[in-house]
Amino acid sequence: MTTQPRPTTAPPRVLTVAGSDSGGGAGIQADLKTMLALGTHGMSVLTAVTAQNSLGVQGAWDLPSEAVRAQFASVVDDIGVDAVKTGMLSSVELVRTVANLLAGVTCPVVVDPVGVSKHGDALLAPEALDSVRHELLPSATLATPNLDEVAQLTGVRVEREAEMERAADALLAYGPSWVLVKGGHLRGEAVDLLTNGGERHWLRAPRHDNAHTHGTGCTLASAVAARLAGGRPMVAAVTEAKAYVTGAIASGYPLGAGIGPVDHGWRFRPGGDLAEGVG
Repeated sequence: MTTQPRPTTAPPRVLTVAGSDSGGGAGIQADLKTMLALGTHGMSVLTAVTAQNSLGVQGAWDLPSEAVRAQFASVVDDIGVDAVKTGMLSSVELVRTVANLLAGVTCPVVVDPVGVSKHGDALLAPEALDSVRHELLPSATLATPNLDEVAQLTGVRVEREAEMERAADALLAYGPSWVLVKGGHLRGEAVDLLTNGGERHWLRAPRHDNAHTHGTGCTLASAVAARLAGGRPMVAAVTEAKAYVTGAIASGYPLGAGIGPVDHGWRFRPGGDLAEGVG
């Protein structure tokens, strides 16, 4: 009988600050699955509990701000953190609480400004938009809005690829270091624009004919955070995260009666790159 050597170092540490998805496809659950799949140690600060399945969100309950602060301090003060990812922050109080906490960290911060669920359910109170713009986005190393969230935050409605640059500039005006405008809702290729106002990188991937895409945004933001935690530079981190998400979308599977989740473990299944022995 052989024994595995005991690790002498821990993997990169990634903290997700987000809501729970009881159906397991998005939110904290998707974040932790992604972090594990990409070789990091995932940790969590729960901001809300949702009753959620493949058909939509049936209910949502925010946690008190003191519970959020206590979870954050418990993790960061003892274990430490190499990257933070934020997700569902539905109220002014939660946005402000998390923004204040992020002011005390020096690691990369990926902000996914969640506005609505895949099913169209509102996950951000309208009165919290100003707090997201002026308190949360300035703390972001990278913000990762989809086109609906871009319109919600800036008023810029993107209907063509050429309009993505104007949307990115409008978002950068609120202070994030980088912005990834996700063009997944456009026709044709799945194209995203990554920019810091100087550099502009167009990231393209084939569009897969698969309706089971629940959790795509959470998964992408968490994948970027995982790569940044491992020391990858921004462009490489986002490029690698997009490749991981593209595979997860292609392998998304039916679950329940509605929209199924992306497959966070696709790389480990037959035909996946790790199953084939590719790192």
